Amino acid sequence: MTTTEFDPTLTAEEEALLPSDEDVAFYAEHGWYLSKKLLTDDEVDALAAATDRYYAGERDRRLPVRPPKLAYWDPSKGPVQRHNDYVHHEHDGLGAILRKPLIGAVAARLAQAEEIRVFQSTLIYKPPIDGEPSNIVPWHFDKHYWASSSSERMLTAFIPFHDCGEEMGTITMVDGSHRWREIGADDTVVRHFAERDRDQLEDMLARNATHNGAEIRKIPMVIPKGHMSFHHCRTYHGSGANVSGRPRQAISLHLQDGDNAWRAYPLSDGTLAAYNHDVLVRRTHDGWPDYADPEYCPVIWRHRAQQGG
Repeated sequence: MTTTEFDPTLTAEEEALLPSDEDVAFYAEHGWYLSKKLLTDDEVDALAAATDRYYAGERDRRLPVRPPKLAYWDPSKGPVQRHNDYVHHEHDGLGAILRKPLIGAVAARLAQAEEIRVFQSTLIYKPPIDGEPSNIVPWHFDKHYWASSSSERMLTAFIPFHDCGEEMGTITMVDGSHRWREIGADDTVVRHFAERDRDQLEDMLARNATHNGAEIRKIPMVIPKGHMSFHHCRTYHGSGANVSGRPRQAISLHLQDGDNAWRAYPLSDGTLAAYNHDVLVRRTHDGWPDYADPEYCPVIWRHRAQQGG
């Protein structure tokens, strides 16, 4: 990716779209937030058009190596739910909109961070096929897959390309679950949900709720076009079948605060937890993966007081 300077200045209209103090408090309590309209209709339509070109094979660059756990649908995989990682890096038409500073500014308010960088972007296509098992996303939270990240403030923006409700199998949050104390975790939690037993994941959710004396309250995100949902990296979430008759198209834009860095997270077999970035990003002066590498993890928001340098 050709790195470019970002403009950290918001217009007065954009400032009005930021979360209020009450919204920030809601996010801290519930672990999710539904935004105001952060993308114009033209921007959403541009995302959809760029996605069509992406699926047709258009790339501005390719990953130099294939990471071991890369999600990367291609037509040979058939009419299943599609997941394609690193679209912000490989396709400039997608990346330019995903790096919109307003998205980063909203994330910074919610995470109470001075800086927001992209961590990952995953293009998702949920086909309108009744009974397609890949369309069901079991309950999980993202920090399990990011064990090599030091931050507990990471978050995800779910950005649909259209009005997205329950009939489309929208993302659904388990309210307040980011505040639960976790039990029963083992090395399997670092594996992606597609590689794990769904019944085990359902049981893990139930056991953790019981341990915390919490009710499992599932909140479907009903998201109008141009709006998006944000959720904390420890918020349990999943999604159901798409029974709308139309494809559900979206991008999960995973975001990291400026303090996030690689950390050593030992597993029981003596190896360290790894993330796909580890074979792509530059190294720090200590020789570890640099999760601030602007080639893959560009800054999309930095508080004005932090500008320069």
